Amino acid sequence: MKRRALYFTGPGQVCVESEEIPAPQTGQVLVRVEVSAISAGTEILVYNDLWPRGLAVDETILALSGEFKYPMKYGYASAGRVVEGSTPETAREWIGRRVFSFHPHEDLFWAVPQELLPVPEGLPLEDAVFLPNMETAVNFLMDGAPQTGEQVAVFGQGVVGLLTTSLLASYPLSALVTVDRYLPRRKLSIELGAQASVGPDEPDWLEQVKAHLNASREYPGADLVFELSGSPETLNVAIETAGFNGRIVVGSWYGQKTAALELGGRFHRSRIRLISSQVSTLAPELSGRWSKRRRLDWAWEMISRIGPARLVTHRIPITHADQAYRILRDAPGEAVQVLLDYRAG
Repeated sequence: MKRRALYFTGPGQVCVESEEIPAPQTGQVLVRVEVSAISAGTEILVYNDLWPRGLAVDETILALSGEFKYPMKYGYASAGRVVEGSTPETAREWIGRRVFSFHPHEDLFWAVPQELLPVPEGLPLEDAVFLPNMETAVNFLMDGAPQTGEQVAVFGQGVVGLLTTSLLASYPLSALVTVDRYLPRRKLSIELGAQASVGPDEPDWLEQVKAHLNASREYPGADLVFELSGSPETLNVAIETAGFNGRIVVGSWYGQKTAALELGGRFHRSRIRLISSQVSTLAPELSGRWSKRRRLDWAWEMISRIGPARLVTHRIPITHADQAYRILRDAPGEAVQVLLDYRAG
């Protein structure tokens, strides 16, 4: 039996290969993928050869073990159905079930059931593939801990930024302002609950942001800033935006890109806190009540409430995967969420 699998083969290069599926192990089930989501942040770093050398691909996901090295499979948001079981017992329990998996882009794979997450009843698979990004957004809020009445700024309105904005919009904040260079994303940001969304190419844009953060009052600046743009240069702007004792959650992954931070001025005297946030782990202070399972369950609930499939701008057959990555690299203003579709071709 053969499958189609996507490989990153070099800088700016992907290909889809036909290959034999390995024989199953006892207790595994065969998943036929219908759709998978491309991460416009992490995967484009891989596509552009900007990942940090010597770093494990992922320390918690078995399917992504090993180091970044061409050629490689990557991706972590696949949804489909179980079509076969390696034993009669697994077949009876799992065949026909809709499942999500943190798995690279390929249309057939064997997995033990513990690696699969059943998709909630009635939830479209195009919503289900947002699970990693929604879990990341939930994790950002857990690490940032927004409080009632706070002033919040979010830099970057890609998929994760938009989901973070949608979650923040449910809080009783006194201000929620977002920043993104692309007008379509700023419009989506407003639709999802931001009070204002500003483009960094606009005249006096930073003053606009500060004005929304009560610049003329006794408590100016953001209490909480999320840096989700993927641009290291934005960290200095986040510092400029934060108020005294403000918190900055750094959710971007910069890969090989480095940040030249200005820490000798406002940062030094303003007790601003930089918080590293990454979804592979939970903050230790939360582990008494929270687990990855509980966080995932809440991410499913947020997906059901928000319906993130409305953020999909492109659905591209797996056979044309190279087109999907070129769009994300060369025309990011036209794309929000790009899906690979395995149902055609």
